[in-house]
Amino acid sequence: MNLALRSMPNVMTVLRLLIAPVVAILIWMDDTRGGHALALALFLVASISDFLDGWMARRLQIVSKFGAMLDPIADKVLIGVCLLALAKVTGDGWMFFIPALVIMSREFLISGLREFMAGRSVDIPVSQLAKWKTTLQLVAIGLLLAAPVFPAMPLVNKAGLATLWAAAAITAQTGIAYFRGTLDHV
Repeated sequence: MNLALRSMPNVMTVLRLLIAPVVAILIWMDDTRGGHALALALFLVASISDFLDGWMARRLQIVSKFGAMLDPIADKVLIGVCLLALAKVTGDGWMFFIPALVIMSREFLISGLREFMAGRSVDIPVSQLAKWKTTLQLVAIGLLLAAPVFPAMPLVNKAGLATLWAAAAITAQTGIAYFRGTLDHV
């Protein structure tokens, strides 16, 4: 297998990291004439690349330590910067703020927990539910980004908020499970 194909999953992950701040800037600018549509398009590309890079790495058996380390970071950056940018432009107040706060807090806490446990040589594997959590977060953000692009469809924003709350609930659940799973090592 050639080098270009072997490095493709990592290239997609790095591109997702590079796209994330561009999406956040486009959201922050709050340009309803084209910025929101471009932000949505780039976000969809980044979200699809999250699925594709993992699928490709597993399918072609080219999982790398670099990719395994960088992929969750790229996910957290994409989700985090989008939530921060959306917080500036949303009119949904606490309906947006509370689940976004739960998501962001959990990600910081679990990242710190992983770092702490790594210092004790304890690996914390990613659960299947945590993978679904990320997917639900991406879907929620995608819907919230789509709402201003499709203003004639007000249910898109409501669906985005409902999905964000569901994602926050699963996010909290997985965070609690990770903490419980590490109690024996603390």
